[in-house]
Amino acid sequence: MPFDPPRPGRLAGALLMGAAVIGAVALVNHAVARRSERAHPAEGRFMEVEGVRLHFVERGTGRPIVLLHGNGAFVQDWQVSGVLDLLARDHRVIAFDRPGFGYSERPRNRIWTPRAQAALLHTALMRLRVRDPILVGHSWGTLVALAMALDHKRDIAGLVLLAGYYFPTRRLDVPLLSGPAIPGLGDLMRYTVLPPISWLLRRPMVRRLFAPSPVTPRFWAQFPLPLCVRPAQLRAIGADTALMIPAASRLARRYRELEIPAVIVAGIDDQIVDMRRQSRRLRGMLANSIMYAVDGAGHMVHHLAPEMVARAVSSAERAAASGTRPSPVQAVAPNSATMRGS
Repeated sequence: MPFDPPRPGRLAGALLMGAAVIGAVALVNHAVARRSERAHPAEGRFMEVEGVRLHFVERGTGRPIVLLHGNGAFVQDWQVSGVLDLLARDHRVIAFDRPGFGYSERPRNRIWTPRAQAALLHTALMRLRVRDPILVGHSWGTLVALAMALDHKRDIAGLVLLAGYYFPTRRLDVPLLSGPAIPGLGDLMRYTVLPPISWLLRRPMVRRLFAPSPVTPRFWAQFPLPLCVRPAQLRAIGADTALMIPAASRLARRYRELEIPAVIVAGIDDQIVDMRRQSRRLRGMLANSIMYAVDGAGHMVHHLAPEMVARAVSSAERAAASGTRPSPVQAVAPNSATMRGS
């Protein structure tokens, strides 16, 4: 049977119909994103640094503590976990939305490596007259904290690193989750199919972050998950994912330069990063450090043991003041879990 090619008129009509459907879906996703922002408005302040509008929350007085969230999160992660309130009792706490997350911008005219983000946030801290802070990073945020400590050694007093990814490894999830950052195709995906797919997968993804522990009731009740599936946030997630392995590879060559006190905290049963290949290996490279492995905890260790994080900050702070190695932290375990120090 001879092949009958579609007539030009029909082909043009089909293309127009397809474009109309894509446009309609994009408009719906845009409207949903704006509705999510109205339901969960920015709670902090804004400042412009090098042409980038940054959102941050600042509370308390005392020694400055800077909180740097992981990939896909924003300042509410520190609020919902309880860490921000605990530290603000006797510290000046500043929690940033990293570029592209929450309500901070992520211009497309530069590659937002950990070093690029660290440089921008360091400039922001100088404008805020923040001197000698303790940096607290979770997950991807640990790379930013390490980059800032390496590039601005005289300005950072100490580090608290939670569930970090520090050394390059083979990861199948990286190519799968980097798609939204691809110019053109990624833009099409994140304005059409990715927001509803991400929304449908939100609960199993969150459970994996907390596993093997259950997700805390406070997280389900208070964390604004709708903000995570906005098209702009999905691009930042994809870009951070794509940059993670090469960034860890570059930074790992310099870890031995660090002399400031560091407290490393990780969940033994973390299903996102391997505690032994990451946190324990980093502990072996940092002479002025101590590590705590949390039994029964996964990647979201700050939600499961916020008091542990606060005491880790105090340990880093005391070590910075005395010029000694961080002292052991009194264990505060989630549920029946235990802490192991090394």
